[in-house]
Amino acid sequence: MTADAGHARRLTELLRTNAEPLIDKWVGDAAALLRGRSTRAELETDFREFFAALLPLADHDSSDVGGPEFTEMRSLLDEYSRARVRAGFTPSETAASVFSLKQPVFELTADDTDPELFREVLAFSRLLDALGLLTFEAYSRAREGIIREQSEQLLELTTPVVKIWEGVLAVPLVGTLDSARTQVVMEKLLEMLVDTGSEHAIIDITGVFAVDTQVAQHLLKTVVAARLMGAECIVSGIRPQIAQTIVALGIEFGDIVTKASLADALRHALRREGVEVVRNEVG
Repeated sequence: MTADAGHARRLTELLRTNAEPLIDKWVGDAAALLRGRSTRAELETDFREFFAALLPLADHDSSDVGGPEFTEMRSLLDEYSRARVRAGFTPSETAASVFSLKQPVFELTADDTDPELFREVLAFSRLLDALGLLTFEAYSRAREGIIREQSEQLLELTTPVVKIWEGVLAVPLVGTLDSARTQVVMEKLLEMLVDTGSEHAIIDITGVFAVDTQVAQHLLKTVVAARLMGAECIVSGIRPQIAQTIVALGIEFGDIVTKASLADALRHALRREGVEVVRNEVG
């Protein structure tokens, strides 16, 4: 929905003919809000794009910024918000970059007594409010996406699968073993079993804080998946406290081999591989 064509053209013309001083003031106000955390050159590049996309929208009703005519502007705001998230800016600082155009526009039209132009400026102000809220929402989505990506990357880094001997893999677990992490462990372990052709995998839970029924079920799922690939799994790191907890909970590991330490598990795996470990007596 647009305002009266004559007045809409007048406001748009004012914005167009005063583009340079408006952008310059907009950049200056935004730079002051950001306290030097973004250079004027960086802001000017972004704001010129915003201004060019904003001019054709100056006549639109601010209540419908989800329409197809706003596609380019939404894309620009999404990209701008993602960049601001990665640069460490707050959502308020990001949205303020849009809101800060208001003051230069108010100053430009302050001395004009035309009531219709005044109403048009108010509508334009509401448009900037709506776009600022879009920026805030885009920032939130971008931040959630980045946090999710970082969590997945951290999960990958904290769940290594390493080859410690020919035919023997080890998965040292530290922290909490939940469903999401179990899935990562299972996928990485199965992938490594295929890549290396290993027949033994040691799942070391020395660094797992506690073992309850849920953790035990996650371990059993991983062992079953590895067995389907033709590999034997050994669970190591069964400390006395964990052993007592497992017994108290009535958890059954069945025929799964368990060892007190990673060294014991490795010795068992090597023996199954036909490698005998002999202590070399010195002196």
